[in-house]
Amino acid sequence: MRKQLQISILMFAAGLVLTACGGGDQQRTIIQNKGSDTLVNVAQAWAEAYQRVDADVVVAVTGGGSGTGIAALINGTVDIANASREMKAKEIDQARAAGHDPVEHVVGYDALAVFLHADNPAVSLSIEQLAGIYGDGGEITRWTDIGLEVPGCKNQEIIVVSRQNNSGTYAYFREIVLGKTRDFRLGTRDMHGSKDVADLVEKTPCAIGYSGLAYTTDHTKLACIVNQGSACIEPSVATASDGSYPIARPLLMYTSGVPTGKVKQYLDWIMSDAGQCIIQDKGYAPVRGVTCS
Repeated sequence: MRKQLQISILMFAAGLVLTACGGGDQQRTIIQNKGSDTLVNVAQAWAEAYQRVDADVVVAVTGGGSGTGIAALINGTVDIANASREMKAKEIDQARAAGHDPVEHVVGYDALAVFLHADNPAVSLSIEQLAGIYGDGGEITRWTDIGLEVPGCKNQEIIVVSRQNNSGTYAYFREIVLGKTRDFRLGTRDMHGSKDVADLVEKTPCAIGYSGLAYTTDHTKLACIVNQGSACIEPSVATASDGSYPIARPLLMYTSGVPTGKVKQYLDWIMSDAGQCIIQDKGYAPVRGVTCS
């Protein structure tokens, strides 16, 4: 009798587990998605919306930076790596040596904006001025060096806000503004995430920072950017889409090989109007024209 009771209890417990998992033979697919902090908010929005498309798929999203996502792809611990920069040749070689053939998917575009405190009188900045502020050996260390005086900024000394070097945003800004061979100046305040950059600049009159356009707040201002004497271009979804903004970049997802099965279905949905309207709603440019309700 006791043995029968124990068997009954075990069968009841097993039934509860099956019910929690959906019952029967149905199993949920977990897609591991890691990487770029620029993409993390929209990636989370995609994951949440996709639950209503396919309830049997769970997309687990984490940030950590483009380098972190790419390293996870090389190690074979993610299905999709998010990146705001292209994989380096050595990273592709490492992935292939580990048995993974990276395939790049462009899922949107971003204007990498230059953030200023709301009281900063600057309207425009040139690429050359940004290089003088951010670059090693740059001679622009005070706002007065470019003819500005910022209220509340002690000694007018520029507080230079950057990102950590595993960030794709860091790598892209360095390439476009400083060139591939020039380093950032010593003494920059290197923030872990894009939101941290925007928050610090918002609270610090002397500061300048850079980050994805989607992290703009009502309490910061954005500089329009001049490149080699061109017109000053505002960062926006439109100028990122048409490539006129000088610091616009593609937003990328990488898979190991051509995606199949549930991962392919998820990426196809991201590229659909439904997925692309979500990235547009988050402040990024879609890969093509879309019709959104």
